[in-house]
Amino acid sequence: MLITLLLIAVNCIVSFIAFNNARLMQDLILWPPAIEKKKEYHRLVTYGFIHADFYHLLFNMITLFFFGRAMEPKYTAYLGKTGFLLFYLGALVVSILPTYIANRHNERYRSLGASGAVSAVLFAFILVAPWARIGVFFVPMPAIVYAVLYVAYSIWMDRHGQDNVNHSAHLWGAAYGVAFTLVMKPDLVSHFLSELARPRF
Repeated sequence: MLITLLLIAVNCIVSFIAFNNARLMQDLILWPPAIEKKKEYHRLVTYGFIHADFYHLLFNMITLFFFGRAMEPKYTAYLGKTGFLLFYLGALVVSILPTYIANRHNERYRSLGASGAVSAVLFAFILVAPWARIGVFFVPMPAIVYAVLYVAYSIWMDRHGQDNVNHSAHLWGAAYGVAFTLVMKPDLVSHFLSELARPRF
């Protein structure tokens, strides 16, 4: 789980520095006009290494730790030592692209945080182990049940919510995590369906 720990370390270091450095925060955050007008394409990745506050960072890194350590070996086995890193960085870009396109002329829009990539890791895990128990605010539930609730909630909040959370990135990250993993290992489709047919609560 070397890549998982490295990603957590970079997220923590960069986020803590940015908490006290407004200039760095503004240089790394996803601000669509900077990409559209200034060609600052690095923002499609760097936004994912800064966070709004300590609790935003903590939640994402705890989730990345538990599910990253489970999934990293699978990407390493198929794609080599940097496989999980490529998967993760790809998730950052893909999960934010719809947001960027929708807001590319919006001077007031900002987005930050690793949530889209973390959603990709989480949903890839759910594809592999749909009946694994995961804790949601200390309440255990099957991963597949959480996935359904998470997607339904994210869709509703993306359309109606006013909480300043980029729910679109969560959804696109989740979709990317499933799609990438199935392209890498297509027989997971039959594995997933077989697992669903044997519910374990």
